[in-house]
Amino acid sequence: MENCIFCKINNREIPSYKVYEDEQVYAFLDISQVTPGHTLVIPKTHVTDIFEYDETLAAAVFARIPKIARAIEKAFPEIEGLNIINNNKELAYQSVFHSHVHLIPRYSKDDDFKIHFGNHAENYTGEELAAIAEKIGKQVN
Repeated sequence: MENCIFCKINNREIPSYKVYEDEQVYAFLDISQVTPGHTLVIPKTHVTDIFEYDETLAAAVFARIPKIARAIEKAFPEIEGLNIINNNKELAYQSVFHSHVHLIPRYSKDDDFKIHFGNHAENYTGEELAAIAEKIGKQVN
């Protein structure tokens, strides 16, 4: 895509700090470095978000995640965890509209990275949850 920063990085029009590359995937350091080793994994094919993936592309991209995660862990043995984050669409905090997966090493509870999951279990009955699951399930092809 013409004005996509990640396509430009992949095409070497913009410099990056490469972590891994093969025929399907390019992984490089996020310049924000939320924590040391924060890596982005992108498909070389331009897709805006997860909703544009087909099974072949998904298999290619997501098969590389464990390999790159293990490399981060070996490079930084002091990490205590790793967040894998994929934001899709603006409301879900996607800011670059070329699909990418964040691998964020975690060093401590105080490493300036937070995620909050609200617990709304009390707002749903078993019947309501079953109806939601059925509604989604009917759409899976």
